[in-house]
Amino acid sequence: MAVVPVSVNGRVYEIGCDDSQVARIQKLGQAVDEKAQALLQQVGTVPDARLLVMVGLMLTDELNDVRSQLQATGSDLSAAAEGDARMAAGIDALAGRIESIADRLERS
Repeated sequence: MAVVPVSVNGRVYEIGCDDSQVARIQKLGQAVDEKAQALLQQVGTVPDARLLVMVGLMLTDELNDVRSQLQATGSDLSAAAEGDARMAAGIDALAGRIESIADRLERS
């Protein structure tokens, strides 16, 4: 098991993780620090515990927005797939009518 130092607002937190996750934890730690720095620019100095809670709330809010967008996209894709299925059925019906007309014309 690896221990990754993650720095948030100049304070280092040692995070244990699987050896294969070291780079990912470093990248996520950088993202948390970037959020913390952006937040500190807006609100000024706050205690570390409050800062981490605020960052967690911001990230959770972003995650919820992304989930909502994915659900909306999934609904849009389902509607598009349903429309495609109806269109395919309509094309099949038209093809059947055209074949029927062609058969009648051949008999005439």
